[in-house]
Formats: sequence, C-alpha cells, structure tokens
Amino acid sequence: MSLRATDVHRSFDHPSGAVHVLRGVDLAVEPGELVTLSGPSGSGKSALITLLCGFDQPDKGVIEVCGRSLTSPPSWQLCAVLPQALGLAGELTLAENIALPLRLDPARRGAPVGDAVDELMAELGVDGLGDRYPAEVSFGQQQRAALARAVIAGPTVLLADEPTAHLDHRSAPAAVRLLRRAADAGSAVLIATHHDLVHRAADRTLVLDEGRISVQ
Repeated sequence: MSLRATDVHRSFDHPSGAVHVLRGVDLAVEPGELVTLSGPSGSGKSALITLLCGFDQPDKGVIEVCGRSLTSPPSWQLCAVLPQALGLAGELTLAENIALPLRLDPARRGAPVGDAVDELMAELGVDGLGDRYPAEVSFGQQQRAALARAVIAGPTVLLADEPTAHLDHRSAPAAVRLLRRAADAGSAVLIATHHDLVHRAADRTLVLDEGRISVQ
C-alpha cells in the first residue's frame, strides 16, 4: 500500500467556534492506481491533500506512505504534490522548476536532466518557455510546469489538487494523459478534481462530503 489515511480528523479555529473539516477520513491508494477525489467546494479536499503530503498535521488519525507514518513532508521522490497554489519558485525559470526534483535526488545528482524536462514541456504544450520565469507566463502555463515538476521523478505517491483548473479544452487532455501514465508506471495517484475528464481517466472515485469519504 503506497498511501493510507486512517481516521483522520482536522478542525480549524473560528471566532464562532471550531470548524470541523475532516471527520474520520479513511482512504487507501495502491501503486499503479489513479483515484479521484470529488466533493462540493469547501468539503475539505484541499485540506486533505495538504495533510496527505505532510504540509499539515491531523488533529487525530494516522497517515502512512509506504507503511511509514508521515509526520513531516517526505522527499519529492516519495511523495510529489501539485497544490492549487502551484508553489513554483519565482527565482527559477520554468525549466529549472521542473528539473528541481531530479536535482535534489542524491541518486541522480549531476546527471543530465535537460532531455526529460524538454520532453515533458513539449508534451504539455509549454515548450519554448523553459527560460521564462513563472511571473512571465500565464497561470495555465505555470500549472502545466508544476504538473511536469510533480511527475518528472516518478514519485511513489503523486497528489494533485485541481490540476486542470486553469487549463482549457486543448491543454487539459495532455495533462490528464500524463497523470494516467504516472499511475500506469506505478505511482499511487490521488487527484482532487471537479473535472469530468479527470474522473473518466480514474480507476475509481471517492466522494468527500461533510468531512467523510464515501465511494461513488
């Protein structure tokens, strides 16, 4: 099992009282599986993704990656994430952002990465933009660069939060194909999305509503 959450709870303080976002979430994603996470806006999908990648900690419950309890953000090779905020480094070019997981991998340090970056950028339709900085391209182009960064190292677990939210009908299919291929190559892929195209590519869909998971 690559990714497992057991009885995960998360609440946030509010002047009117605690807001309980997650109320005992259980889920599991196997290697080679693409699972989508559906639910209305405000249902806690982004909060759950943030917990699953170690950016936040649950109030209660256990999150495990490859059988080990997750208490801090793991390496990018173990768990890569495409957050809604994208998180591209503004001081790096798009190509440098995409290559970063490979540059940080001790097993690949010093190895050439240009071909892998170029292939992903071409596949996602952002070839020719590698020397530009995030602020110099559209948000949709930034999102495609962030997706390329998430998949480039072949992570054990891949988490994506609305990965097609800023893509049009011409660029979204390539992004979905890349996510599907990551799963087919062995990654455990979990995607929070409202996009029917992404759901159609999934092996199964989970629904998050009122802080709990159900199967669609």
